[in-house]
Amino acid sequence: MPRHTEFATRQGIVEAARSLAGLGLAEGTSGNLSVRWEDGLLITPSGLPYGQMGADDIVFLRLDGGFEHPLRPSSEWRFHRDILRARPEVNAVVHGHPIHCTAFAMCRMEIPAAHYMIAAAGGPTIRCSGYATFGTPELSVLALEALEGRAGCLLANHGMIATGPSLDKALWLAVEMETLCRQYAVALQVGRPHILSEAEIGEALEKFRDYGPRPKAE
Repeated sequence: MPRHTEFATRQGIVEAARSLAGLGLAEGTSGNLSVRWEDGLLITPSGLPYGQMGADDIVFLRLDGGFEHPLRPSSEWRFHRDILRARPEVNAVVHGHPIHCTAFAMCRMEIPAAHYMIAAAGGPTIRCSGYATFGTPELSVLALEALEGRAGCLLANHGMIATGPSLDKALWLAVEMETLCRQYAVALQVGRPHILSEAEIGEALEKFRDYGPRPKAE
């Protein structure tokens, strides 16, 4: 790939990372993003405030977990790498600790089909994984299980993961997941949410096959 294309990809990751707080997806240095690149991935570095981050700070990580960058990759690099390695249709991963997604993750509750927008995540539920310490192989296994047949999931007592064929679409899904969790939390306070049927969600899933932002033209 030409150097200018790599720089544009790196800069896109920086801009997306800086948008996390404004979108309500992360606080401080929590949250991380990655994009598939050549035979590895480009990922945000560990512990660097987004406001101080530049394109050259984005770490190229090989699929064997190795890197030559002076900064360390995100502490969650493992599930980013493992998702991209296991899911060829995924080109970007967004992880954050938004309030409502994280609240349901702390309760270890999955999100049911109380709103048709759940189809954006690929199925009739947004699953919540089991718990494992951050950055561990065990967490990768649990995340991949929760993402089976899905584009997003919750991580028990931790946060959320959203994936997509592009960074724009993964970021869009992350926002939609937080919105769904916020709506569901309010609905539980109002009364007993009605869950859509399998047939109703099946119709929504069909319509969502090409829904959401399109990849930007090069």
